[in-house]
Amino acid sequence: MAKAVLGIIGGSGIYDLPGLENSREGVIKSPWGEPSAPVRHGIVAGLPIVFLPRHGRGHVLSPSDINYRANIDVLKRAGVTDLISLSACGSFKHEMPPGTFVLVDQLVDRTHKRESSFFGRGCVAHVSMAHPVSPRLRAHVAEAADAEGLAIAHGGTYVCIEGPQFSSYAESTTYKNLGYSVIGMTNMPEAKLAREAEICYATVAMVTDFDCWHPDHDAVTVQDIVRVLTSNADKAKGLVARLAKDFPREHEPCPIGSDRALDTALITAPEARDLELLKKLDAVAGRVLRG
Repeated sequence: MAKAVLGIIGGSGIYDLPGLENSREGVIKSPWGEPSAPVRHGIVAGLPIVFLPRHGRGHVLSPSDINYRANIDVLKRAGVTDLISLSACGSFKHEMPPGTFVLVDQLVDRTHKRESSFFGRGCVAHVSMAHPVSPRLRAHVAEAADAEGLAIAHGGTYVCIEGPQFSSYAESTTYKNLGYSVIGMTNMPEAKLAREAEICYATVAMVTDFDCWHPDHDAVTVQDIVRVLTSNADKAKGLVARLAKDFPREHEPCPIGSDRALDTALITAPEARDLELLKKLDAVAGRVLRG
C-alpha cells in the first residue's frame, strides 16, 4: 500500500499554508507548461503535505488563465495521492449562507475555454466522471470539519462557470432552479484532470455570498467577498491541520476506483499511440502505459 501524500489546492484568499513543518519550495517541471506557482512541501502532524495556490501568490491568475493540466501534473509528480480543493463559491440555497463549508459530491461543467484532458489525438482515454468526488476522502474532510465545529453542508452540486465575470441574474436563477447548491469558477476541469491522473479528489466549497439571485445580494462585489474570504481562509487552515492529524498514513483504495481510473480508460491501440504524447503522459498515466 502506498504512503498517503495529501495535496491542498488553495483558492481565492488562500495563497500559503501556515504550520507546515520542514517547509520547502520546489520547482517541478511539467511538459504541460507552467503551473500556477512552485509547490510547497511540508509536514503537518507527521503527514506529508503538498500545497499549491491555484491563482498564484498575490492572485495573479484569473480562472480562465490557470494552467490546470500543469497544476495537476506537478502535484502527481510530487507524489500526491489525495487532493483537497479549497474553493470560494456563491450559494443558491438559504440554508447555505456565507461562511458555510459545502462538501460537494457532484460537479457540473459550464466552462468553454480550458484544456480539459491530458489525452487526445494520439492517445485517447475515457475516464468515468459519474462520481467526481472520492467519497472516502470527502468523509475524512467531513469528520475533520465536525471536529473543528465548522458550519458544513454534507453534499451538493457545484456548477463551474467560465468567468471571470459573475453570473447574470437570468443565469443565477436558472442554476438555482436546476437545484444546484453552489457556483464557482475553478473546480472544472480540475476534477476531471485529477481523475485522469488517478488522484482522489474532494472539494471544500467555502461560501462567500448568495450570488445575485438573492434579493439582498443582487450585485456581488469583490469587496463583499473579500470580507468573508478572510474569515473562511482562517477556518480552512484549521480544517487542514485537523484533517492532517487524523488522516490515514497509508493511502486507502478509493471505493469508486478514482485512484485506478485508467485501468479501463485507454482505447487507442498501443501500436497507434503517439510517442511524443506518451512522453508527456509519463507521470499522469505511467502506471498503465508501462504495464
